[in-house]
Amino acid sequence: MPESDLALLTRTARRAGEIARAYFDGPNKIWDKGRDDPVTEADLAVDTYLRETLTAARPDYGWLSEETEDTPDRLQKSRLFVVDPIDGTRAFIAGEATWAHSMAVVENGRPTAGVVYLPIKDRLYAASAGDGATLNGLPLAASPKPHATSARVLASRPALEPRHWPGGVPEISRHFRPSLAYRLSLVGEGRFDGMLTLRDSWEWDIAAGALIASEAGATVTDRHGGALQFNNAHPVTSGVLAASPGVHTELIRHLTEPA
Repeated sequence: MPESDLALLTRTARRAGEIARAYFDGPNKIWDKGRDDPVTEADLAVDTYLRETLTAARPDYGWLSEETEDTPDRLQKSRLFVVDPIDGTRAFIAGEATWAHSMAVVENGRPTAGVVYLPIKDRLYAASAGDGATLNGLPLAASPKPHATSARVLASRPALEPRHWPGGVPEISRHFRPSLAYRLSLVGEGRFDGMLTLRDSWEWDIAAGALIASEAGATVTDRHGGALQFNNAHPVTSGVLAASPGVHTELIRHLTEPA
């Protein structure tokens, strides 16, 4: 029986973790792509491995990755891989554990399989459309919290500036992790009630995590409450909001309706 997309992503994610750890524990050259956007030898090595392995296994799929020059031919593909070789490069450089490999298959604009793998923590989040989400093989369930008040939400400090909230800044408990993919996965795990980024978000940072969170029962949209769509010509979304359904509804109201 042919290997499923999810099985393929899972297998390659674990091997990517081995490659990245060799640089994490040893020499690792660093360059600046501009605007304080670092890239490392590890990013490039993992990207090369994933691109060669995944496209060899699925030669009819397109390719979109942070570390590969984008080409318009992916727009003609009904299926493609959307990959961030290392999401949280700054954390990787700093020797922290909260960086991840983020890998998804997108079909007709929607993720159908996704894996977010944290090698240092050996945490492998996975999901396929309609089949739920797992962490290291165990089922996940998003938080059931019904209201935003006191909700534990992953967000950067600037995201809570009053200018962003015409309905008033919600009374949430703010937390942070550097990787967007990990933040989305933590919402799927139910360890946090929600996550929010108001900045335009690259598709490779969020495709896998968005599927994991939604398959675990969270509501996942852009910052305006619109559905996420992937494989855009300019591969960004208008922010991301993922939360339990009740928390999501209240946060959207605070973001869009005057008090």
